[in-house]
Amino acid sequence: MTELLPPDSAGIARAVALLLEGELVALPTETVYGLGADATNAEAVARIYAVKERPRFNPLICHYPDAEAAFAHVEASALALQLAKAFWPGPLTLVLPRKPDCPLPLLVSAGLETLAVRVPQTALTLALLRALSRPLAAPSANRSGAVSPTEPAHVLAELGGRIAAVLNGPACPIGVESTVIDLTEMPPRLLRPGGLPRKAIEAFTGPLAGPLPHEARAPQALRSPGQLASHYAPRAKLRLEAREVAANEALLAFGPPLAGAAVTFSLSSRGDLVEAAARLFSGLRWLDQEVARLDLAGIAAMPIPEEGLGEAINDRLRRAAAPRPLGRRMEVALHA
Repeated sequence: MTELLPPDSAGIARAVALLLEGELVALPTETVYGLGADATNAEAVARIYAVKERPRFNPLICHYPDAEAAFAHVEASALALQLAKAFWPGPLTLVLPRKPDCPLPLLVSAGLETLAVRVPQTALTLALLRALSRPLAAPSANRSGAVSPTEPAHVLAELGGRIAAVLNGPACPIGVESTVIDLTEMPPRLLRPGGLPRKAIEAFTGPLAGPLPHEARAPQALRSPGQLASHYAPRAKLRLEAREVAANEALLAFGPPLAGAAVTFSLSSRGDLVEAAARLFSGLRWLDQEVARLDLAGIAAMPIPEEGLGEAINDRLRRAAAPRPLGRRMEVALHA
């Protein structure tokens, strides 16, 4: 049975004890709930892949209490130091070369000589990281390919009984995963849009190279999570850029909602992208349940501006709407 741990010193102490025993503990970050394992323990890391039913070529992000701890394991360029100073703690993941003496198993980075690292912002998780004194490998706390969790209840619905504990923290204020930047090439490449908008990063880097097209990505060489074409997906069929909605559809609305839907979830009635990002995964989960309950045709999503956090929202929606060769999830193809 999965324990629900209180968000206090006793809960942190219990979480640390479980992690040191090689167990998995879900924990809040500012982006989504992560599924944490001691990143120095290869068996614990392997358990993440097993519980999530996650492809082994999909790297994990390692979470640290501060930049000094993170850069003890990777080769930090001058640009990496600048970005860390500007945006850590926060929703930015940097992909950098592993140091020769990096103690983390290669399974963390799917066998690559790079490592994805970040310092999360949530005070509860930072306290846990400091108490643990080890990095946490922590992809999103859901089965691979499914909608990411932003509340403890989402984690329990997906993984209850499969993991040791959930640290019962707050709902995630940002609501989409971290932005991932590859600093092993120049110009740096945006691997995954996320909770830190591109423009904020480009103030330091100049124009970023865009993500590689899906057809150009060799699965065995993916450098970070969140690069599969099909990902973050509800069970229901998702239709994008909806400018009208049928009576047998659920509506994911942004701004004034379209009329005529069977049920509606508003990301932001006033068109606020920050609010929309925070509500995205909760909205997809709720509409997915309503589609099944009411036997609807699917979900129609209204257009989202491709600016600021809208880039990350649209990225998640496109992946959620992509074809799923194995039904609900692309079980053998990537994600966190």
